[in-house]
Amino acid sequence: MAILYKLNGKDQTFQERVKDCISDDFKHNAITTATDVFYGKREALVEEVPEWEELREEARRIRNHVLDNLDYYLAQFAENAEKAGSHVYFAQTDKEAVQQVIEIFEKRNAKKMVKSKSMVSEEIDINHALIDHGVEVFETDLAEIILQLNDWNPPSHIVVPALHLNRNSIRDVFARYGYTGDEDPTRETKFIRGFIREKFLNADVGMTGCNFGVAETGTCTLVTNEGNGRMTTSVPNTQIILMGMERLVPSFEALDVMVALLVRSSVGSKITSYFSMTTGPRKSDEVDGPEEQHIIIVDNGRSKILASEFRDMLRCIRCGACLNICPVYRHITGHGYGSIYPGPMGVVLTPLLVGYDKAGSLPWASTLCGACSDHCPVKIPLHELILRHRQILVEEYGYGKGMQDFAFKAAGTVLAHEGIFDLGTKVGARMMPLLAKDRKSLKENVKIPVLKNWTQSRDMNTLSKEKFRDWFKKHEAQKKGGK
Repeated sequence: MAILYKLNGKDQTFQERVKDCISDDFKHNAITTATDVFYGKREALVEEVPEWEELREEARRIRNHVLDNLDYYLAQFAENAEKAGSHVYFAQTDKEAVQQVIEIFEKRNAKKMVKSKSMVSEEIDINHALIDHGVEVFETDLAEIILQLNDWNPPSHIVVPALHLNRNSIRDVFARYGYTGDEDPTRETKFIRGFIREKFLNADVGMTGCNFGVAETGTCTLVTNEGNGRMTTSVPNTQIILMGMERLVPSFEALDVMVALLVRSSVGSKITSYFSMTTGPRKSDEVDGPEEQHIIIVDNGRSKILASEFRDMLRCIRCGACLNICPVYRHITGHGYGSIYPGPMGVVLTPLLVGYDKAGSLPWASTLCGACSDHCPVKIPLHELILRHRQILVEEYGYGKGMQDFAFKAAGTVLAHEGIFDLGTKVGARMMPLLAKDRKSLKENVKIPVLKNWTQSRDMNTLSKEKFRDWFKKHEAQKKGGK
């Protein structure tokens, strides 16, 4: 998948993707409904925790402490993981990480892999790299296998990636692989469980991500709502764990804080269905687990972020809370961003990972309302970082020059002078009905320079011929006259 992807196989600009996604009523309505549910459940659970804000502050402190001492905790984690029997690798780039994975497959002569959901694996595009290398790859998370079987359809959410599909479309996807039932979710799930079970039993390698690595023990943790994660870590003889270099906690006490916030923030649950911890490969007195465990710690631009003014973004625990509350995400959906990291966290992170030349439009996919920052469990000032992106794009990359720059300067001039503003509103009140063709608002077929993107996606009401200040003067005069 890589960080950026093509939607429906097409090279599209940000504006083109947004237009397509907004016109897809089912997609953005489904996402709005689902995120309302997530947010509502989260809000109810938060109210049950009087010390919620103290937990957030403690999580912010823990994450900052790790980032301030990342070299120490990386060394401690690697040392303890190796003592437990794991093989630990460091990959500076996505290409290095892919090459390390391929070398493990070659040494084991492995040809089949099952995989639990992992954002880092999406980031380095390991699936397609292994497929090109002749490996049979199967996702095992229910949503991820749906996307894979649907021609590797891109995810629309970092926690629930198939949020944009309904049971009917899922039935059609499964029908290509032998499903003959109806759209009942229970029957669909039973079918795909049988489909995946055979993949588990024949896999040479299992691959997972890592929600948090515990430095004091070298333990890797996995938070899932399905049993596929544990199957992936226990059935195949070889396990590969991909971990972003910042995803560390010092101790199990710190882990307790992070998991309490993660689960409540992501889908509004008190606990997750499965919380798995692995510390090295299978021991001599254990009945399941891999013979070999390989942990690949991935940088892929994180060191640069750590040294930049955007270092707060590395506190992110990938909970999706900022997506669930964001009004822009709800309307343009995850696919509008064209990145595996959508929503406010993606608006900040994607340009840092791929550059402004490829993702320079994303910082404008925000209202800067600040709801994302208020709901972030680790207190990342997301809207402030988005605003900083915009400032850099304008000051250093020339965004907003030309017609847009002229329009804002003209607007500033008009708004600063009462006489010009008064004249402009009088002219606008007479011209807008003509453009609207006697309707009460400008519709999408009205092309106004600079404002055309606004009118393409929403109605703009025409100005009233009587301004409030004129009405107010009359009202005051009538009051005085009445006296």
